[in-house]
Amino acid sequence: MTDIIIDRQVATDNIATLPSAEQLQQWVAQTLIMAGADEADTELTVRFVDNDEIQQLNREYRGKDKLTNVLSFPFEAPVELPVNLLGDIVIAAEVIINEAEAQQKSVQHHWTHMIIHGTLHLLGFDHIDADEAEQMEQLERDILAHFGIRDPYLDNSNTRSITED
Repeated sequence: MTDIIIDRQVATDNIATLPSAEQLQQWVAQTLIMAGADEADTELTVRFVDNDEIQQLNREYRGKDKLTNVLSFPFEAPVELPVNLLGDIVIAAEVIINEAEAQQKSVQHHWTHMIIHGTLHLLGFDHIDADEAEQMEQLERDILAHFGIRDPYLDNSNTRSITED
């Protein structure tokens, strides 16, 4: 059986719609399975933050002084360190709520998408070029479909992140 350890940190007052630890477990586990990753003894942190913290991290680590919805920080272990620590996902609660409203979608569905998206980044997936983006987005669609959630990229003009580059 899979042993996924998620350190769920809450550093925001906007907690009404935050996903539960059980939901995080389900979403991360399914992402690992469908991405073909080794899910045994996997550990990661999911930190829910306010706008100030996400903007500060975005500025410090990406050189972009603006809000964003999710940041992923993969852990690169030295070869001799026998851990399966994926890294950290930092996600802005208020941004997610505002995006869901702007995109006319369920907040829970958007949480699901953003956790899957962040986990895929921890696994090395990216969307810098068109081919990588299509591969990552198709995997997101497939994982979301497993949870009965429609394609978030159906109408690109309406569903792209309001904080996207």
